[in-house]
Amino acid sequence: MTTYRIAVMGGTGPQGKGLGYRFARHGHDVVIGSRAAEKAEVVAAEVTERLAGLEGAGTVTGAANADACAEADVVLLAVPWDGHDELVASLPLAGKTVISCVNPLAFDKRGAHGQVIDGGEGSAAEHAAQLAPDATVVGAFHNVSAVGLWGDEEYLDEDVLCVGDSDDGKAVAIELARAVTGRDGISAGKLRLARVLEPMTAVLISINRKYKVHSGIRISGL
Repeated sequence: MTTYRIAVMGGTGPQGKGLGYRFARHGHDVVIGSRAAEKAEVVAAEVTERLAGLEGAGTVTGAANADACAEADVVLLAVPWDGHDELVASLPLAGKTVISCVNPLAFDKRGAHGQVIDGGEGSAAEHAAQLAPDATVVGAFHNVSAVGLWGDEEYLDEDVLCVGDSDDGKAVAIELARAVTGRDGISAGKLRLARVLEPMTAVLISINRKYKVHSGIRISGL
């Protein structure tokens, strides 16, 4: 397995923290990013404590967003959709593999639903690609439960679907999926299919509320 230095933007939130923990648990070095370095350092210390005694674990540190990105091989975007474009445009992403797991969701009395981006012809991942044209942007890890990521199981029994226009970029996300599920992620098509994966999380939220579980996606037939 290739080991990477991974900057997690939004690493102080549940999804980012959980993915950072999984990556570090399986040997990658992780930098938690936040607008405030002090907040990132607190979460990094929490993850480091969780990793205590695990052989082969990577390091976890905290830094301000731009500083976290500067030395990273891979940048994970796990930030809220509100303010997404402003943040992404401010980051030094040129030459890096950028993995977006951003889910533009909304909630009303009928439950969770996906926001319509660019009249249905866009997604958070595609926005990231437009804002960082010199980076390789892929979409992955959209549908993995934050509760499961922070849980005690060695691996989660589900699949990570990876979309992107670069086979090399998707290969990075596919390999990183091993830290979460114990197996390669699945190449699921071009980046525009993030338009499907991002709102799919709303379906899982509805299932979770109905059945009191933390559901995931598993692909049969492979």
